[in-house]
Amino acid sequence: MTRDSISRRTALKVTGAAAATALIAGCSDDDNGGNGDDDGNGDDGGIAIEPGTEIEFDAQTPGWEGIAPSDIEDEQNPTLILEEGEEYTMGWNEGDGSQHNIEIWDENGEIVDDLVTDLASEGGDDQFLTFDASPEMAEYVCEPHTGTMIGDIVVE
Repeated sequence: MTRDSISRRTALKVTGAAAATALIAGCSDDDNGGNGDDDGNGDDGGIAIEPGTEIEFDAQTPGWEGIAPSDIEDEQNPTLILEEGEEYTMGWNEGDGSQHNIEIWDENGEIVDDLVTDLASEGGDDQFLTFDASPEMAEYVCEPHTGTMIGDIVVE
């Protein structure tokens, strides 16, 4: 192998490594919330929910899928903006057959005001929580699936 061919092979390896690095950097530099999804959990600030609204989800292990109100329809784990002191109802009727529940947590991962449902494989009235929004509320979560079924709550 000549010195010239070694130099060309080295240059190709360096070029290939630089291209791979640029590709990876480009893939990880998203502007839609940090988790790669357009799910309301990023820098968009969330979706304002009118007081008195029933917030309904489809309980899917990969994430809470918004059903109602229409502003959250088809959104995964949308960030919910609630008004302090106002009443809301939140829960799920539909699911994927796995065991789910819904809990409202504070910023330390503690349940707020006993807002938790029992585990169930089917949704329904017993999978809904009615509450007044308070500043300590930070997330809504399915306890068995905390890695995927978790969304932010912002109380203003």
